[in-house]
Amino acid sequence: MSNSSIVNPPSSLAGDGFNHKINKGFLLALVPMMLMSTIFFGLHSLRILAAAVITCLLFEYIFQKFVLKTATTLRDGSAVIIGVLLAFNLPAGFPVWLIMLGALVAIGITKISFGRFGTIPFNPVLLSWLLLRISFPSQMTSWTANITMADSFTGATPLGLVKEGLKSGKLMATVVVDSRIPGYFDMFWGNMSGSLGEISAIAILLGGIYLLWKKIITWHIPIAILGTLFIFESLFWLLAPGSFMDPIFHLITGGVMLGAIFLATDPHTSPSAPAGKLLFGAGVGLITILIRDYTPLPEGIAIAILVMNGFAPLINKRTKKSETV
Repeated sequence: MSNSSIVNPPSSLAGDGFNHKINKGFLLALVPMMLMSTIFFGLHSLRILAAAVITCLLFEYIFQKFVLKTATTLRDGSAVIIGVLLAFNLPAGFPVWLIMLGALVAIGITKISFGRFGTIPFNPVLLSWLLLRISFPSQMTSWTANITMADSFTGATPLGLVKEGLKSGKLMATVVVDSRIPGYFDMFWGNMSGSLGEISAIAILLGGIYLLWKKIITWHIPIAILGTLFIFESLFWLLAPGSFMDPIFHLITGGVMLGAIFLATDPHTSPSAPAGKLLFGAGVGLITILIRDYTPLPEGIAIAILVMNGFAPLINKRTKKSETV
């Protein structure tokens, strides 16, 4: 396959500088999620976004200027993208000092270190999320109610409510009624608990359509992730409807759409050949299903992407070799 058939890579989370135009397009694709998070969480959203972006920019400047003593890359926009995506993976009530810690991990430990001296191995936003999730589980799962409805529930996401209900021995139909899980329109629009960027499927899809239109990403990884999730969850639901939610529920809840479109497609941590992207995406989808359905954790997309990041070089090597034969 010739290189002319491969579209431009998406925004570089490692900050290569020459992708300034692509980074700008990537940021524009994040605008719908920024707007929806502000609608549903008000000043909480603005506080989280501002803190994450400012601290990411600050740490990038400090590390490059005073530690590495090199020219700064603030103008390429990659630190802003990391800050926004980090904010999108956090609850609306998250403490500012922990946001600063997350920015330090994403920028200082991941982006600056690996981005300067070699190929970045893991998505910096998700590596930061994982550290925060392991070290501060209470703060990372303290969900703030949105401000659009007086009876909005607090304390758990729809995925969390389903997990707790099944754990107590209830059938799925009873879980849905007893837990007062929002209707599908509310969940698709964004009227539910969750992190800033994962709540609104419509906003994520609008951003994803823009990225595809501008050829900033290709369809392979998002479709492979979402398609794998849809197919297997459909089978589970049809075979045991009392123990599994339907596939639409799994697509519009949690961070699967955010992860599939905006995080798994990072070119530094995913394969470049189309076949490799499909294999990578299918792997992310399968691991997400296993974590969601067969572990105590309600969500698994972030861990699934990080796991497949580790296999990306091998997948890339094998699939690129096969396509040149």
